Amino acid sequence: MDGLPQISDDMDDLPALSDLPDMGGGSGDGGIDGMEFPSTVSRMPTPMSRKAKAAVIVRILASENVKLSLAHFPEKTQVELARQMTDLRHIDRDTMVAVVEEFLQELEAIGVSFPGGLEGALNLLDGTISPDTAAKLRKQAGFSLTGDPWERIAEIDAERLLPILETESVEVCAVILSKLKVAKAAALLSMIPGDRARRVAYAISKTASVSPGVVQRIGISVAGQLDSQPPKAFSDAPTERVGAILNFSNASTRDGVLEGLDERDKEFAEEVRKNIFTFANIATRVDARDVSKITRAVEQEMLIKALAGAKGDAETSRDFILGNMSKRMADGLREEMDALGAIKDTEAEEAMTAVVGAIRELEAEGDLFLLTGGDE
Repeated sequence: MDGLPQISDDMDDLPALSDLPDMGGGSGDGGIDGMEFPSTVSRMPTPMSRKAKAAVIVRILASENVKLSLAHFPEKTQVELARQMTDLRHIDRDTMVAVVEEFLQELEAIGVSFPGGLEGALNLLDGTISPDTAAKLRKQAGFSLTGDPWERIAEIDAERLLPILETESVEVCAVILSKLKVAKAAALLSMIPGDRARRVAYAISKTASVSPGVVQRIGISVAGQLDSQPPKAFSDAPTERVGAILNFSNASTRDGVLEGLDERDKEFAEEVRKNIFTFANIATRVDARDVSKITRAVEQEMLIKALAGAKGDAETSRDFILGNMSKRMADGLREEMDALGAIKDTEAEEAMTAVVGAIRELEAEGDLFLLTGGDE
């Protein structure tokens, strides 16, 4: 008997069998999620086409609240499946059992399944092959995307989508924002100049009549533009990289570099300053509830040196740290600071850099979120 997963000879795009839920063995013992089946049926009581068999399997899975992702299949496949489910009406129990048994036999015979199309293969190889190689493969294939382009677009950073929103028509921009998650759409809208942002927002109100076919074509076009963009060697912006370097530089080096940047490009220098986080920024950028995480992440010797050596603007952060821990622990640290006495500026700066490094690591791991300045 022919394979159940195929609807017909020219409709091979049903879900990979390995992605379907385990429905038990084909012996008739147990069935699907506790459904009771009669003993094994040796032959198909009612002759059925492959299209009809596929429709039966989909219907059984749906009755068990298993939703198959069929939206990325060709429209012809989806239409034929719906037509079969409409025409079948009723089948007898023995026929249903025979169809399920045949399906389970094919399911158990599968060793491994592979994604269909170039995009599926590249998603599977993500992190294994270089971005440059992936871009070349997409270009050579002429962007033959087989899945839903919006799934790929949804994963793209807002910064990469922004140039497209700046050049496309407001109607296309409205469709793009409508297909993204609300948080990302809001972030993108805030990056667009005021007048254009208002026009795009108004255009969103007119998207109700846009057909799915148009939305799909827009998605393919946008994904194609994204793939035509050359891969970047650095994931972070230049201002972020310079800021990260200066975070771990001593104060004299940091001040000298910023003065030089002010002379050459004041706007760039200001953006770099926004990405710099020093010990003095702890009081304004760290949530008081996260102080305990910082004290656990820093070696106590380094923490004591950093607190003891804090001067000028850094004194506010010292008081902030001591004021947001238990009184007993704060008193203990103050005793240690007094016992330490005066320490060299170089040692104090090294210790404060260690504290800043620990905070950055906590942020990178998602255990701590720095405030932007306007956050409370």
